Amino acid sequence: MVEAVAERFNFPEEEEKILELWNKLDAFQTCLKQSKSKPRYAFYDGPPFATGLPHYGHILAGTIKDIVTRFAHQSGFYVERRFGWDCHGLPVEYEIDKTLGIKGPEDVAKMGIAEYNRQCRSIVMRYSAEWEVITKRLGRWIDFKNDYKTLYPWFMESIWWVFKQLYDKGLVYRGFKVMPFSTGCNTPLSNFEANQNYKDTVDPAVIVNFPLDEDENVKMIAWTTTPWTLPSNLALCVNPKMSYVKVNDVANGNTYILMEARLSALYKKEDEYVVLDKFLGETLFGRSYKPLFPYFAQMKAHGAFRILCDNYVTDDSGTGVVHQAPFFGADDYRVCLSNGVFEKDGDPICPVDASGQFTEEVTDFAGQYVKDADKSICKHLKQAGRLVHQSTTKHNYPFCWRSETPLIYKAVPSWFVRVEQMSKKLLENNSLCYWVPAWVREKRFANWLRDAHDWAISRNRYWGTPIPIWASEDFEEIVCVGSVQELFELSGITVTDLHRENVDQITLPSRMGKGVLRRIPEVFDCWFESGSMPYAQMHYPFENKKEFEDCFPADFIAEGVDQTRGWFYTLLVLSTALFGKPPFKNLIVNGLVLASDGHKMSKRKKNYPDPGLVINSYGSDALRLYLINSPVVRAENLRFQEAGVRDVLKDVFLPWYNAYRFLIQNIIRLEKEDGVTFEYSEDHLGSSENIMDRWILSFTHSLVKFVKQEMAGYRLYTVVPRLVKFVDLLTNWYVRSNRRRLKGEGGVEDCTNALRSLFSVILTMTTLMAPFTPFLTENMYQNLRKIMPKLQSETSDSVHYLMLPETKESLIDEKIEKSVTRMQAVIELARVIRDRKTMPTKYPLPELVVIHKDQQYLDDISNLERYVSEELNVRQVTMSSDKDKYGVSLRAEPDHVILGKRLKGDFKVVMAAVRALTSEQVEEFQRTGQIEVAGHSLSTGDLRIIYKFAQEDAMYEAHSDNDVLVLLNVTPGEEMLIVGVAREIINRIQKLRKKAKLVPTDEISVFYKVSGGDGYLKRVADEQVDFISSSIKSPYIAYPVPPCDVIIQESLQLKGSTLDLTLARGQVDKLQSSTQPVCKYVNVQLRTNGLYTGKRATVLLENPKNCPTLRTIHDLKEVIARLYNVMGNTSKMFINQIRDGKESLVMANADPVSLYGSSLVIDIHSNSFGSKPGAGDLCNDIACDYVNVQLVKGECRGGGDESAVVLLENPVSANKISYDNLVDQCGVLFCQRDKKIRVWLDSDMTTALTSVENLKRCDVVYVQV
Repeated sequence: MVEAVAERFNFPEEEEKILELWNKLDAFQTCLKQSKSKPRYAFYDGPPFATGLPHYGHILAGTIKDIVTRFAHQSGFYVERRFGWDCHGLPVEYEIDKTLGIKGPEDVAKMGIAEYNRQCRSIVMRYSAEWEVITKRLGRWIDFKNDYKTLYPWFMESIWWVFKQLYDKGLVYRGFKVMPFSTGCNTPLSNFEANQNYKDTVDPAVIVNFPLDEDENVKMIAWTTTPWTLPSNLALCVNPKMSYVKVNDVANGNTYILMEARLSALYKKEDEYVVLDKFLGETLFGRSYKPLFPYFAQMKAHGAFRILCDNYVTDDSGTGVVHQAPFFGADDYRVCLSNGVFEKDGDPICPVDASGQFTEEVTDFAGQYVKDADKSICKHLKQAGRLVHQSTTKHNYPFCWRSETPLIYKAVPSWFVRVEQMSKKLLENNSLCYWVPAWVREKRFANWLRDAHDWAISRNRYWGTPIPIWASEDFEEIVCVGSVQELFELSGITVTDLHRENVDQITLPSRMGKGVLRRIPEVFDCWFESGSMPYAQMHYPFENKKEFEDCFPADFIAEGVDQTRGWFYTLLVLSTALFGKPPFKNLIVNGLVLASDGHKMSKRKKNYPDPGLVINSYGSDALRLYLINSPVVRAENLRFQEAGVRDVLKDVFLPWYNAYRFLIQNIIRLEKEDGVTFEYSEDHLGSSENIMDRWILSFTHSLVKFVKQEMAGYRLYTVVPRLVKFVDLLTNWYVRSNRRRLKGEGGVEDCTNALRSLFSVILTMTTLMAPFTPFLTENMYQNLRKIMPKLQSETSDSVHYLMLPETKESLIDEKIEKSVTRMQAVIELARVIRDRKTMPTKYPLPELVVIHKDQQYLDDISNLERYVSEELNVRQVTMSSDKDKYGVSLRAEPDHVILGKRLKGDFKVVMAAVRALTSEQVEEFQRTGQIEVAGHSLSTGDLRIIYKFAQEDAMYEAHSDNDVLVLLNVTPGEEMLIVGVAREIINRIQKLRKKAKLVPTDEISVFYKVSGGDGYLKRVADEQVDFISSSIKSPYIAYPVPPCDVIIQESLQLKGSTLDLTLARGQVDKLQSSTQPVCKYVNVQLRTNGLYTGKRATVLLENPKNCPTLRTIHDLKEVIARLYNVMGNTSKMFINQIRDGKESLVMANADPVSLYGSSLVIDIHSNSFGSKPGAGDLCNDIACDYVNVQLVKGECRGGGDESAVVLLENPVSANKISYDNLVDQCGVLFCQRDKKIRVWLDSDMTTALTSVENLKRCDVVYVQV
């Protein structure tokens, strides 16, 4: 049997319990074992660094990976999920450099590479425990024990193999290249690393003059934002085809040459200069000039300090004259090399060391950091008369992604992989991959591949995989090693660790007589390692050769959009170079998670909530769903809002949980109250004829079908919103519309059908949502499975062991889904009207009119009329295709803001024309969404549609969604207002139940008292006792409260009166606590000549309760005649009613039951209406002694309830009954005269009634048949 679930659910605490369950079951490994024989689904996990804690970007990517791989497992695949760690490279070294105060290579040399790498190794896994804890806490299933680390020797050996393949294919070369260089980390970076961290920064902007040798009075002027490169200037460059001018500066008399289009760079007005000559840039080619600094003046003899030409010079910035420092700029290097300014194998002019400091060659600035030297250089140039203009400029500049220092561009010797020649094949392989979203592949990534440059894979560092090249000093002899075994064969030395301290000392004999070959000092860029992970994680090709080849390319990978120039790129380059095919088939690219202010999340700024605190507050499921149900899964950025996580809990999980709780409550209620064991089998599905049951089952399986289709396309951004919407439909439409059925008010069979339908939906949803919200679904599943025998085996111990639910096409009924969608539209429109008129749904309204021209639409609503009526609380739902019948017409009003801004001067004309449109024209616009008015085309959004009625005091309000028109009668009658107030009382009682944390199966009694006010609320509370009692399914009894177990008491204000409510435990017997008979009655009194005569008597108007005893006033006269022994005088009998002190004649056609609450005065022969009685005023309390009778065992075969009244006398003090009379009357009342009847004094039937002598007025007796 299912267990009852708590009303309040602490999501984070319950998730911790699920983690304990998974640990107990060893759930992840068990799930892998169960699927071992199934087809493989290959997944690659990009390795993070463990030197920092996981942030929301990691959580997002991990969630996407977990969802897809869980879904793949539930789709029938074996999905190995291994965690990987990036252990080498700058992130680790930078931390050690900071800790140990290492400034450059000389500091490392002093301490030794072995010690340096030992220090690096010691912090590599600094936060690995935290990573594992938070990853598991997020519900991600991934193998940490069978992980891979880039520092494992077997991983590094596979990297050697990868490099060896590239080398053997001629794809590796050594060369000088101007590259982004991190002075903070003393190493070059690849182009994609340089593009990771651009920032707005302010740099100096200077214009410097270069006097021509042929005439020192004529000066070329060049602009630069990197003054620190000027000491290394070796040439100037102009555009050969653009126009240049020689001008005289009016202010200082100097003569300058610059591009004509760039005069504005130096002059604000034309009168500040005089143009002396104009010519093309090519005429300047070859002219020499005076060097800025003397440091490399000797280069003039080799062709330096000349003006060169190249088309890369543009007219959009600077002076059109670009200074050339060939070893600090890629274009500078190319232009100067092609013009013979230096030799390719000559000594580089690069007077800046690895730390970014000037070397001794630059004597004036030696030892200064280049960026710090800018001011000194400018001062020097000013003193030398070479500085023409100095300012600053703000521009976007690359910074080192690790040290946060500005990058410089610097020529360094490096090892490269030839990528440019692979560009076409890379694009071809990229087109074979499926990317989500597609635009990242087609635009961002493809554009990067088209312009891809050769990849610099070497780093002048220490903690990394050594590049396996042994070379002679002159690099004439090179040996590339591809494995540990090959190194042993060449050197005779066996190594077990491939880090530098273990291989740098190994030498190889030269085959060319060059002595010994030594390993080059560089290590691999860590991106080369992560790009090699598909092979290295399996130690391919040394082990697992078949396993790798059977599952390559990977079925799926996922990372952030920033990896388009990182991991995605390196994976593709290496797989294309090695195998000629892409490394993966499917890829999800996520956007970046930013702080709420749109800036990058920063620990220093503390501009984002700690992930651990968010999880502890709202749970992992809420965080997962918040991230996945956002633009970030479409590769757009997300501004993280903690309130968004809270809203997922409030708007999705709580309604979903409450629907589940409601299901469990009513399964327990069914079994407890109706004695029916709830059973569920898929064979039961489709047996219900209820249209809402059929709708929710159809919608559920349409959802299953949709989710499978979309997940096959990896479109999480379409799947998750649909799942969230389904929760809304389930809770706010199905459960809400069928609450009474689910509570059993329609009978056991109908209740069982509804519960089975809801059970099926929640179980299906639990299985379907398991990959997305693994904790909540597991929690629900563990309870739901208790009902299904087939889910009791160990193979079903977790919802995550199950396969996805099958789509049952037989249950999908698009017509029903369409019908319910139409019903929802009608209800939503009517709700808007209620809101607009501030009329709560508690108050019933007379009529809803649905108007549509399509008869099928009206038929659909008609089939669901009961649900429309209940949901909107209207007494009647009318279908019509004729709006004119109700006097409805349409008119249009222009949107003043939108059209006023767009039409400007034409707006008044258009406004008048819009207001003149006929109802038919507006209706056509409503249908098509377009209309031509006064020469302007208007569309939906430009106009507002207003409904008007022919009568100004029309009882209806109208609303439409441009498809269906609904009219709601908003004039409730008095009876409806009374019911509305009664519903408000019910609402307060239910809120009090909730406050007391009661569940539906808790038996209670409700006591009430109304005081103060105008008496209206008291009247409603008293008259609507039956309605309120049946609605709350508990006795609803007027004060005083008898001795009982009080749960909660509350006094509240309602309708200007005070309503006191008390909830007591158990069904306090209504008969026992009542001071009145349970049946309606009326007291009667004879009157002669205006004076009361005889004794008062009582006539029961119903008996048993709700079973009328009299049909007509004539029947009443017959009973009165028998009571007073005046038979034969009924035709001369006049009945007068006294109510609230007023006397009125009872008409012959009156309903006897309507006399309840009044006293009757009987005149025989002549009517003494209006005469004063001789005795005191009549009292409305029952005149005769009586007992209330309750049937506790057996059934009432007649009409009415199982409670009745037996009068112990009638009239007062006359005709007293005996015990046998009492038993006989009970037999008559409950239609059980042929059965043996026993009467008891208590409902537990422990004390039998043997005599009526001790019975008192208002007592209760209990009848057993």
